[in-house]
Amino acid sequence: MELPLVVGVDGSESSLQALDWSVDEAARHGVPLRLVYASKWEHYEGVALAGSLGRPDEQVLAENTVGSAAERAGRRNADVKVSAVVLTDDPVAGLLRESRKASAVVTGSRGRGELRGLLLGSVGLTVAARAHCPVIVVRGDKAALGSTHARILLGVADTAGGRAAVTFALREAETRGCIVEAVRAWRRPAHETTDHPMLAGDPARYHKERAVTLLDRVLGEFVRDNPAVQVHRTTVEGPAHKVLVQRSAAADLLVVGAQRRQGHFGLQLGRVAHAVLHHADCPVAVVPQPV
Repeated sequence: MELPLVVGVDGSESSLQALDWSVDEAARHGVPLRLVYASKWEHYEGVALAGSLGRPDEQVLAENTVGSAAERAGRRNADVKVSAVVLTDDPVAGLLRESRKASAVVTGSRGRGELRGLLLGSVGLTVAARAHCPVIVVRGDKAALGSTHARILLGVADTAGGRAAVTFALREAETRGCIVEAVRAWRRPAHETTDHPMLAGDPARYHKERAVTLLDRVLGEFVRDNPAVQVHRTTVEGPAHKVLVQRSAAADLLVVGAQRRQGHFGLQLGRVAHAVLHHADCPVAVVPQPV
């Protein structure tokens, strides 16, 4: 049985964008869509008060929100199987629990209660850092949200956490019938000397060739096993987070990996993941590497 695609809904404009994107994504992969609204309204309004006055305002809001979201999903694509649930739980805790039985979790870039000045809502960031499945934060312009670029951007890391991200990106590209642009950024250390024989003559060329070698090593077996997907390999000089944010303007989805570390709870989102989640011009998928 296919695991559902889970999307958090709260009635905000950002969550409506995430919902529309999720309907299209569920249709592409042929999986059911599960709408989740989570709020601790019982905690704040009180069970006794709720019993004496009828359904509390937050519960009515929750039921109306998921009902409207389900109707919107049906209008966008009637062939997608949609279910909805209201959880009396903290949004982060609720979505993290849902992530244990989901193909992916989708959130908007900012929630109903978030300050407009925030670059990324706290729910999306925390769920991306701790979920048990890939998390996709939907952001970007109309072209990216409409998947018009026909390009998946993959940030290639030199850690084990990148393998799951490669698999996810290739599967997504095959489903969409688009290309993968696999990018490895490289930089010369600020205080590097040329005393080492391998650096003599052209240090920049040495670091670029190392980046090319890493791309070949990471992508090799996956590209061979997925001949239907066209993969463009690119090495770029510069900070990885800036390179990926800049190139995200021409992508429909940016994929980065995250790795669990021994002795730590959840995923460790580094500088690159944080930067693209806050600044990318297209939806961002954070893919955990299974332990």
